[in-house]
Amino acid sequence: MNLTLKIWRQKNSQAEGQMVEYKVTDISEHMSFLEMMDVLNEQLVNKGEEPVAFDHDCREGICGMCSMFINGEAHGPDRGVTTCQLHMRMFNDGDTIYIEPFRAKAFPVIKDLVVDRTAFERIQQAGGYISVNTSGNTQDANATLISKEDADLSMDAATCIGCGACVATCKNASAMLFVGAKVSQYALLPQGQIEASERVQNMVKQMDEEGFGNCTNTGACEVECPKGISLENIARMNRELIKASV
Repeated sequence: MNLTLKIWRQKNSQAEGQMVEYKVTDISEHMSFLEMMDVLNEQLVNKGEEPVAFDHDCREGICGMCSMFINGEAHGPDRGVTTCQLHMRMFNDGDTIYIEPFRAKAFPVIKDLVVDRTAFERIQQAGGYISVNTSGNTQDANATLISKEDADLSMDAATCIGCGACVATCKNASAMLFVGAKVSQYALLPQGQIEASERVQNMVKQMDEEGFGNCTNTGACEVECPKGISLENIARMNRELIKASV
C-alpha cells in the first residue's frame, strides 16, 4: 500500500515544531506500525535527511515506550494494543496518517515523537514499593492466604505498563488511571498494607506536583489503554486516599 504520512517534527523541547509530509510506498499490510516507520527512516537516511525520532524497545507490547498519537488516538485505531502491535492492515491504500507525540504538560517533547515521561517514574518512586522483613525470619509469600478475587484484581492492575496513553487521551491530561493502577496493585494485597496510607498520599501528591490534570469520569483512558486497566482502580485510589486522610 502507498501512504501519506503527516508527522510532527521538532528538533528539541525549545524549538517550534511542525507537521511534515512524507510519502511511503509498497508497505505490506503485515508490517507493524513501527516497521513502517523504519522503512520511512531508511528512506530518509538514504537521502541524507534526519530520520524521525521515536521511542521503542521491546516491540512486544511490554515496555510501553512506543507511544504515538495516530490519527487522533493514543496507539492508533486498534484496541488493546500498543503502537508496536498495531499492524498496517488497520489502514487502507492511499490513506493519510497523522502521527504526533503524546501531548501533556507533564510529558514535554524531547524530539519529534519522543516525550519525557519520567514524571511517571517519580510518581512510582514516591510510593510504589513494599517493605519486606529481611531479618532472617522472612516468610514464604505463598504462606499468606489471599482470595483469588483480590489476587486477580491486583494482577489486572499490575499489567499497567506506564505507556501514558491514559494521559494522552484524557482531555485534562490526567494520570489518575496510572496512579490508580499502581496504588491498587498493592492496596489489594496484605504485603502492601504496611505503607498503604503513606503510599497513596505520596503518590497522589507527586502526581499533582507533576502537573497532571484531574479525572472527570469521561472514560476515554480505559477505552484506549492497551492493557484495559479499569476505571475501578481510580475509585479504589480515591477510597484509599480518603481512608488515609481521615
